[in-house]
Amino acid sequence: MTNSQTAHRLAVVGAGVMGTAIATLAVGRGLPVHLVDIDAEKAGRAGESVRQQLRLAQLMGSLPRTGPTGELTTEGSTVDLPSVTAVIESVTENAETKVKTLAEISAAVAPGTLLVSNTSAIPIDELAGAVARPADLVGIHFMNPPYLIRTVEVIRGPRTGDAAMAAATELLAALDMAAVVVGDGPGFVINRVLQRMINEAARIVEEGLATPAQVDELFRGCLGHQTGPLATADLIGLDNVADSLRVLHERTGDDGYRPCESLLAKVAAGEHGRKAGRGFFEHGSTL
Repeated sequence: MTNSQTAHRLAVVGAGVMGTAIATLAVGRGLPVHLVDIDAEKAGRAGESVRQQLRLAQLMGSLPRTGPTGELTTEGSTVDLPSVTAVIESVTENAETKVKTLAEISAAVAPGTLLVSNTSAIPIDELAGAVARPADLVGIHFMNPPYLIRTVEVIRGPRTGDAAMAAATELLAALDMAAVVVGDGPGFVINRVLQRMINEAARIVEEGLATPAQVDELFRGCLGHQTGPLATADLIGLDNVADSLRVLHERTGDDGYRPCESLLAKVAAGEHGRKAGRGFFEHGSTL
């Protein structure tokens, strides 16, 4: 274990799909992690989810099979956070929820602690107004699952300080991630493009022009995509896709981001993608 790894004590707030995956990445790279969720049932399941994902990642060779792993503990409240060097917020993509969570985190940690929002679409400066020290807040948009996809968007907001950017760089190095630093704005780079593409692909299916399998086959065969937009949507979670589209639509006024009716119908029916076993495609058992 390197000095960089032992220097980091990480908290992840939100034990959903992305929160547990980020925790898996961190413990797999030797960092101790406190995984926090106010939902006791979700927090109780989180440890087993991380263990399963860690075994899978090690079998696939994306995380080391030998060497020490970081200790994972679960917590039920941000108020009880121990002394940590960084906190990654990974709650649902809802501005009100993120603002409330980041305010609680900011009040619970020491000044200078790196605060990271794993938002996929909400501008960082919008969230910075909720924290006591806006200079400590950085956006890091992890892809799902982060232990398989090494590149992340790092979003520097207008009020993000140099010390926070340096701390984020050090944390990502300890996690063995590659970073691309971009500016602030709704959807940043990835989701400003990707979510519109997913929405349009869903509309094409809705109009009967092609099946989900045909849409994705064309993207794989003609454009070299590894999966295609609709399989990607299932991996992200259709509820998360709908939330991100709403954020983009509200903040840009562009109707291309208005979630199409068939996507909203799937979300309402609980067909959220891989994590639910069904989305645009049928899936087997999930972690």
